[in-house]
Amino acid sequence: MPRAPWRRRRTSDSPRPAGRRWAGRLRRSSTFARQVLLVRVGRRGGAASASDLVTPDHRWADRQRRRYGRFDPEVEAVAPVSPALAPAPVDEPSAMSIPLLPGERTAARRAKFTLVNACTLSSLMLGMLAIFLAMRGEVRVAALCLIACVAFDGLDGALARKLGVASPFGAQMDSLADMCSFGLAAPVVVYASLAGSVPAAAAAVACALVAGCAAIRLARFNVSPKDGRFFCGVPTTMAAAVLALTVAIGVPVSGLVMVGGVALLAFAMVSSFPYAKLARLVKLPPWLWLAPVVGALVDIRLTFAVVVVGYLISGPVLWLHQRRTA
Repeated sequence: MPRAPWRRRRTSDSPRPAGRRWAGRLRRSSTFARQVLLVRVGRRGGAASASDLVTPDHRWADRQRRRYGRFDPEVEAVAPVSPALAPAPVDEPSAMSIPLLPGERTAARRAKFTLVNACTLSSLMLGMLAIFLAMRGEVRVAALCLIACVAFDGLDGALARKLGVASPFGAQMDSLADMCSFGLAAPVVVYASLAGSVPAAAAAVACALVAGCAAIRLARFNVSPKDGRFFCGVPTTMAAAVLALTVAIGVPVSGLVMVGGVALLAFAMVSSFPYAKLARLVKLPPWLWLAPVVGALVDIRLTFAVVVVGYLISGPVLWLHQRRTA
């Protein structure tokens, strides 16, 4: 006759009785049946709350699941986790608003901040005006608008440093305005000036190089450490000024030479050659400035071409000098 499963075993190999396993199974099955009965009664008499379904056996199941990672799909489908043992929801970090003007926000500082950003917006609007004028065929007037963009671009940075209202917002705003005025308006004006003298495809490729290299140059400048002595590559403002002056004064070169010069200037913007900043150029000996002034009085177009070529060559020369002295 087989022994009853709930009778204690007489063997001495394990001190734990075998009947306890059967009792655990019966207890779990009775808990499941009790939960089904509670749910059915709740459906008949009304919606049962979560607290009504919490029983000692239910707490025991929750405790076992949290401690050992056990999961009973039948019980979970019928009885939800008790609210007392449910994990608390994690609050997501709230978005913090960053002020556009850091520091003390007085009326005077706000007025100065507005003045600086008005200069930046003026550069942006003049760039848009240059595009519209170039589309109408007035390329020289559009080139003069680009020169005004260069002036406003230098003015907003100088005012921000002098008035003490420099901010990350202003830096990003200046970068976006430079992309519109110097990365888009300048190549559009050059393309309009080359219309009819060179194939349209060649002019489009050269002007597209200017736009793409200007975007790369501005993005690299925003994330690179600043050097107080040299630029890494030709600045976007300087490249736009060269293009605008070339169109405004009408440098007497052929269309293909102009296309090659535009492409060379685009690659110079994204190069790693060091180019001196304007503050260092101003400190040059006076006799070096005398030669361009006299040359401009004789032939401004030739003098401008010589100065631009000399500035472009200065980058590789300084790079070779730094490598030799390093």
